[in-house]
Amino acid sequence: MKLEGKVAVVTGGARGIGRAICERYAAEGAWVVVADLDAAECQRTAKAIGDRAWGVGLDVTRQESIDAMVKAVVEECGGIDILVNNAGVFDMGPLLEVTHESYHRVFAVNVEGLLFTLQAVARQMVKQGRGGKIVNFASQAGRRGEGLVAVYCASKAAVISITQSCGLALAKDKINVNGIAPGVVDTPMWDHVDSLFARYEGLALGEKKKAVGLAVPYGRMGTPEDMTGMAVFLASADSDYIVAQTYNVDGGNWMS
Repeated sequence: MKLEGKVAVVTGGARGIGRAICERYAAEGAWVVVADLDAAECQRTAKAIGDRAWGVGLDVTRQESIDAMVKAVVEECGGIDILVNNAGVFDMGPLLEVTHESYHRVFAVNVEGLLFTLQAVARQMVKQGRGGKIVNFASQAGRRGEGLVAVYCASKAAVISITQSCGLALAKDKINVNGIAPGVVDTPMWDHVDSLFARYEGLALGEKKKAVGLAVPYGRMGTPEDMTGMAVFLASADSDYIVAQTYNVDGGNWMS
């Protein structure tokens, strides 16, 4: 029960990695706010988790939605102790075909949405005066470029940089900002990724997913549950002296 009595907001919490973290946080004693774009799906996920979970709709690309979420959580739960910035989108394509629309959508969610959700929650944490924990989800894609994935890789590199800057800025307030960089994780998003690789590399559906899984030194793709141990650690008192770091949880894909 490492998170006993804490209030945790998890963006993108209705499915995939976000849902696994919500489930684990509730098991560790936290009150969990499942925040996602589809309010009805948030409610279904929260109901499935149990009486320690509560669902709220959130569009991280709209400041009014972010502010409304923070206000609702504070009114319902009395404050916020933990934020997991997990909401994200993926797109890819040949460099010469990248569009403004694709670029703006990826950066609006993965960078701008993450930053301004962090800002709004950090303001509340500072006001509360009891510190807090913020966990940003980056990616191994933020560690290196890829020919077909320029925009997404850049967005996740930005997340790593934001984590460093915000970690330094908020350390004086006893708010620890750190990050997690997953490798390839078997979620519905990776099915979408696989379909795009199939289109651009002329592969059969499922072929890229199988290949990247076999290439992981650990021998398989990650699961959402593989991410939860680090997510608990970074949200708990065990990480009090850790600031501005992004941890690879990727089965050995990237070493730093």
